[in-house]
Amino acid sequence: MKVFVQIPCLNEEDTLESVVKSIPTKIKHVDEVIILVIDDGSSDGTLKVAKRLGVKDFVIHTRNMGLARSFRDGVDYALSHGADIVVNTDGDNQYPQARIADLVQPIITGQADIVIGDRQVYKIAHFSPFKKLMQRFGSYIVNKAAGTNVPDAASGFRAYSRQSLYRLNIVTQFSYCMETIIQAGNKGLRLSSVAIETNPKTRESRLFKNTAQHIMKSAEAIIRSYLMYKPYIAFNALGILFAIAGVIPFVNFGLAVLRGDSDGHVQSLVFGSAMLVGALLSFALLIISDLLRINRTLIEDQTERLREIQYKK
Repeated sequence: MKVFVQIPCLNEEDTLESVVKSIPTKIKHVDEVIILVIDDGSSDGTLKVAKRLGVKDFVIHTRNMGLARSFRDGVDYALSHGADIVVNTDGDNQYPQARIADLVQPIITGQADIVIGDRQVYKIAHFSPFKKLMQRFGSYIVNKAAGTNVPDAASGFRAYSRQSLYRLNIVTQFSYCMETIIQAGNKGLRLSSVAIETNPKTRESRLFKNTAQHIMKSAEAIIRSYLMYKPYIAFNALGILFAIAGVIPFVNFGLAVLRGDSDGHVQSLVFGSAMLVGALLSFALLIISDLLRINRTLIEDQTERLREIQYKK
């Protein structure tokens, strides 16, 4: 059993040593723990620190590619080097690396495919009440879209089984966290959580400039993932809404005709017609999106088989 612990880094020379030194070197039922540093275009001494600490496995980006790309490239490296489990942590020492042993156990025992560290957001002192509320709301929306029950959907402290990584596809350029949960839930993968406590804050997040940007980017990722797996729900609801809004003006016009007062209600016909056209377009998009969903599913099945061949141990 080989576990890769990947650490995406962007200028983490001040905290990387604390992260690397706190990663357990021995885990029950694990033969080898390998640390993989993903340098996402750092301009400081991150690489020098990693090499001084004895890290031998690297993925190096010559310029900043973002967290999602770093995660994807790290997974590719780990799988190609025989990883059975891939653990993702952060270079800012936010997460308690000693809990990696607990994070991987549900996968080792066959109880889960993906395990997520639950930061217990309500306990994090440096999170404002608004941020805590948004984190909980975001997790609720993700769980509704995925059919899961993950307490902390935004947590990046995770363990993935080899087979689960064959089935997941990273589309977003922002963050893979919520997208992979929605995909996993809709693909029938088993998700579990382990309660953890985070380390003291070392710096501001580099993933987003402010809370508003984080909310917008997260909402974009959630909506895209939701439309990928359940487009019929969105477009069906939209089509019904337009249809109702289109029928009502026609009924109003019909009643006006019966009263002999139809001249002043021509605008009802115009509005109703526009709404019915909207309903027709929504139902057409429903059919097209559902066909695209079926086609994407077939392509993903082929991609999964290709990955099994590509990364065959």
